[in-house]
Amino acid sequence: MNPLFIFLLPIALVSAQDLRVGFYNSSCPQAEPIVKAVVQKHFGTDPSIAAGLLRLYFHDCFVRGCDASILIDSTEKARSERFAGTNRSLRGLDIIDEAKSNLEARCPSTVSCADIIALATRDAVVLAGGLGYDVPTGRRDGLRSEVKDVRGIPGPMDTIPQAIQDFARKGLTVKDMVVLLGAHSIGVTHCGGFRTRLLRSPSTGKFFGPTMDTSLRAKLQQACGNSSIQLENEPTVSFDQNTPMAIDNRFYSELLHSRGVLEFDQMLALDNSTKGIVEHLASDNDGFLKKFADAMVKLGNVEVLVGSEGEIRKKCNVFNMPS
Repeated sequence: MNPLFIFLLPIALVSAQDLRVGFYNSSCPQAEPIVKAVVQKHFGTDPSIAAGLLRLYFHDCFVRGCDASILIDSTEKARSERFAGTNRSLRGLDIIDEAKSNLEARCPSTVSCADIIALATRDAVVLAGGLGYDVPTGRRDGLRSEVKDVRGIPGPMDTIPQAIQDFARKGLTVKDMVVLLGAHSIGVTHCGGFRTRLLRSPSTGKFFGPTMDTSLRAKLQQACGNSSIQLENEPTVSFDQNTPMAIDNRFYSELLHSRGVLEFDQMLALDNSTKGIVEHLASDNDGFLKKFADAMVKLGNVEVLVGSEGEIRKKCNVFNMPS
């Protein structure tokens, strides 16, 4: 997840006029309130869904752009993006489906599933303590979703240079990357994502990976145990051990004290290309919240379909039938 020098590829972000705030003001004035009401209902019973929607948004935008291709069901003939291993544990799809159903009842074939993901994620961010921000809308839904396209999504085993390259391919800078990874101020990870950091090297007797705070390591060892367990039954731990349900800059402060759970996250505070950004974000919570909101808008502009491109799906999990 990051190289030292990199050439930005000329793809990624659409121009400002392609999307606009208030796109549905005339065609479906209640679009945003309808989405917000659904998110609020689910958040009220399960606040962890905010992290689920953030991950859904990220995984959608990082494959074919923000086109809701992540929502398509697999069929007997074709395996969709959701079939990929990294996507099988995604959450929040039921929220998008519910919002879409409510919108279809009010404004048939008007609001795209891609816009619903962007709006629902914004609403979840606000409920989790993040800063409110305007979401430019007008995205169209994609016409393709194939498992083979799921590549380039940064993962916990990546290096900082690899991740920087992955973000750059989407027109996102190193600073954007570090800020967006502030999403790890909420949410959890399975023990398999960091288990090697709890083990000692047989040859040196030292723990693998970068230095970890001893009290955190003891806590993680107790939570995870020593046996290997199937992923779906594997224990989970919070990325942020201090304020795991709130979007704030404490995540970065933890990294500066060797309390990052994932090796990749911890390396953000050690790599020369990202350390200074981490230090700055850790010192300014208000600044982080503003930068996070701006980066979320920028991520939502990645490779979108607009105008006559794509379609407006009637159901988010299936493509429209040919007319």
